[in-house]
Amino acid sequence: MLSFPGQSFRLCDGVTRRDALRLGALGMGGLSLASLLQAEALAGVSNSHKAVIMIYMCGAPSHQDMYDLKMDAPAEIRGEFKPIDTAVPGIQICEHLPRLARIMDKLVPLRSVYGSPDGDHDSFICYTGRHKRIQPTGGWPSMGSVISKLQGPVNPAVPPFVGLSPNAGHPPYGSPGLPGFLGIGHAAFRPSGESRADMLLNGVSLERLGQRKELLGHFDRFRREVDASGMMRGLDTINRQAMDILTSSKLAEALDLSKEDPAVRERYGKGDTKNFGDGAPRNLEHFLLARRLVEAGCRVVTLNFGRWDFHSDNFNGLKQTHLPQFDQGLSALIEDLHQRGMDKDVSVVAWGEFGRTPQINPEAGRDHWPQVGGGLLAGGGMRTGQVIGETDRLGARAINRPVHFGEVFATLYRNLGLDPNTAPVHDLAGRPQNLVDAHKPMPELI
Repeated sequence: MLSFPGQSFRLCDGVTRRDALRLGALGMGGLSLASLLQAEALAGVSNSHKAVIMIYMCGAPSHQDMYDLKMDAPAEIRGEFKPIDTAVPGIQICEHLPRLARIMDKLVPLRSVYGSPDGDHDSFICYTGRHKRIQPTGGWPSMGSVISKLQGPVNPAVPPFVGLSPNAGHPPYGSPGLPGFLGIGHAAFRPSGESRADMLLNGVSLERLGQRKELLGHFDRFRREVDASGMMRGLDTINRQAMDILTSSKLAEALDLSKEDPAVRERYGKGDTKNFGDGAPRNLEHFLLARRLVEAGCRVVTLNFGRWDFHSDNFNGLKQTHLPQFDQGLSALIEDLHQRGMDKDVSVVAWGEFGRTPQINPEAGRDHWPQVGGGLLAGGGMRTGQVIGETDRLGARAINRPVHFGEVFATLYRNLGLDPNTAPVHDLAGRPQNLVDAHKPMPELI
């Protein structure tokens, strides 16, 4: 008997479940692992291989308080943080990011990211590189779903796309990236914390499981014959994935941090597993899980971190909660990838949906500023140890080398072995859609 305790939510058919799975009811009206995968998808919620780890900084961090400090600006613009030197001469970042400063030769700060059409909080552009305003039927798919479709799994027992992003009070903060027109068969697999121990058969024989799989096929046959929506094709993919997971311990082992070297776990730290307001937790173990998942065979892993929407008390919020933990988790991940020889194969991106206002408001906060923001890249065989982009004296506009979200996506797709301009996916009408909108990989990184 298997159980998946977790959060309760209501499915589209009105059924409420508490993230519970019982293998004894597989495909027979009870909740199965396939049902779990389908529900997570509908809710929106190895060999050497190329991979991407995407870190969504919920709510949009202030670029001018992290990688683009403006010491020549007036006090009401520059704020209270001071810059520090890094491992690369001439590059300075915030004093509250000392660990990242020490490995700047392995990083690429982006100081001129643009492309967000408005100041709305949404992870969509961070996972797709596109706007939500104009979409084909079904919506644009996230990078993880595209890679699931085009490249499939490295190992059948390990989903190609895993979302470590837990649900959040503001739903877009908790999205792992949506499958869009590619359908639920290419949605992120979302393992909840306690479910990782239940991805094993735990005494159920493969023969018995095979009998239940055969019975499930009989139940599905009629539904497949009458289905006109294409949903069953997605369910077929989900069912195969569920059986592969249940008949191998590889995914469960990747999610089991007790198997990790204690010294490595200590370097990453724990952080805080509670959601920060309506945002995400500052869970440093998710950085380590991302590395372990990629090592096990995942191609794309997404995670969310914190809530950076500091309209008030910006500087205390950053220095007391977010920056030190982000500094520890991300630096540990990047150093770990290099030490394991994975840095050429695994690309890392960390960013939010837009930047913050140059002007500090009366509540000591910074408001939404879609005109320009920042981000950080690492790994993927990219040319690191450089800054790309420049903003004006106030950090308000890009004045040199503006970088569109789509350019970063084109670069990441290239790192994964795809040509973003000639490797299309097909939408629900059968029309080919490019992976990015007329953007090319960034030449500075190649």
